[in-house]
Amino acid sequence: MTDFEHYDDNEEEYKSKTQVKREMEALQDLGEKLTNLSAGQRKKVPMSDTLRAALEEADRIKQWGAKRRHLQYIGKVMRTEDADAIAARLELFDSTSAANNKRFHQLEATRDALIGENGKSILDQYIQANPSVDIQQLRSLVRMATKEAEQGKATTQRKKLFKLLREVQDAQLGLL
Repeated sequence: MTDFEHYDDNEEEYKSKTQVKREMEALQDLGEKLTNLSAGQRKKVPMSDTLRAALEEADRIKQWGAKRRHLQYIGKVMRTEDADAIAARLELFDSTSAANNKRFHQLEATRDALIGENGKSILDQYIQANPSVDIQQLRSLVRMATKEAEQGKATTQRKKLFKLLREVQDAQLGLL
């Protein structure tokens, strides 16, 4: 009887030793990316207390050999974590990622729509969709940004409006 005869259709499919090693290295690379985050960014990433403690310990280690071994340990701890959720959150922090660019462009489009001709109806829709937003501040920024755009002045109020929209979205995504 061979090892392959022990696998049913219901069981996990057989993985080669090389495939398992690649997966472990990918988890270790993801853990290394976590070590490069700031403390504030780490708080926004869903992870266990064990992984959080391992990352804090990695910050204290300075010697290359010890750091390399500790990264291997972080890779081992990553096996029990939700790697997909962590990777998705890391992608939002990466300014070169497609997800971050898409989010940025959506916020710009929302801002421009609020300032545009149909701004009143879009403002009402935005407030209904985002009840946690400070309505008074939002209306004030939209009014000032619209006035600024009509006069062709600097984009100070547009930037402030964009920042508010980003903060509202960050709060919804749990990034704050």
